Amino acid sequence: MARRKKIYEGKAKILYEGPEPGTFVQYFKDDATAFNAEKHDVIEGKGVLNNRLSEFFMVGLTAIGVPTHFIKRLNMREQLIRQVEIIPLEVVVRNVAAGSISKRLGIEEGTPMPRPIVEFYYKDDALGDPLVSEEHIIAFGWATQQDLDDMVALALRVNDFMSGVMLAVDIKLVDFKIEIGRIWEGDFMRLVVADEISPDSCRLWDMKTGQKLDKDVFRRDLGSLTDAYTEVARRLGVLPTNVTHATKPTLIN
Repeated sequence: MARRKKIYEGKAKILYEGPEPGTFVQYFKDDATAFNAEKHDVIEGKGVLNNRLSEFFMVGLTAIGVPTHFIKRLNMREQLIRQVEIIPLEVVVRNVAAGSISKRLGIEEGTPMPRPIVEFYYKDDALGDPLVSEEHIIAFGWATQQDLDDMVALALRVNDFMSGVMLAVDIKLVDFKIEIGRIWEGDFMRLVVADEISPDSCRLWDMKTGQKLDKDVFRRDLGSLTDAYTEVARRLGVLPTNVTHATKPTLIN
């Protein structure tokens, strides 16, 4: 596909104008970032893996009736997606204590949650994506109460699907983050899962060893991020045949 006008570039993806009105081409970069982009490497092959894994999860969600922005994969790094109005919230579902919730509440990492916990974070890099309450969200007009109810329902359905898929390959879904967008069809609006679902946006631990198979490998300098993502793809049966394995990431100063 010929390269089109760039619409937006984020830390891990680029959006280009799509071939039809109401569509974008989503390109997966090899960039890896952590701590609000304070840590940044380029890891060869990461974008290919995330493209294939996100396709796998989005197709699976569509098959069980969860609406997404995904249309089809175009090549090893690009997807055709629907243009959506992104709600400025990150929706996080936690099954096991890890990361910020352990620090905030003093819960030992690895402690199972009494039930899946849904949290909302305001999408603003300059503010560090702060945790917000439903009261904040409604008061500031980011979403309505009906939107929030639907977002929680969507997030929990994604959690059920993802947990089952991962359990089948001996991986524990510790937590994950999704973004949700609005699609307008005339006067009718519906919410869909957008952005991506990949090891960049999930915490994934090996059920037997506890080995981390997600971006914490990069955050905490635990080894090769490519190897971790490749292992997830291998277990799920979606390993690309021509991904390049970089033995050493290229450091970007």
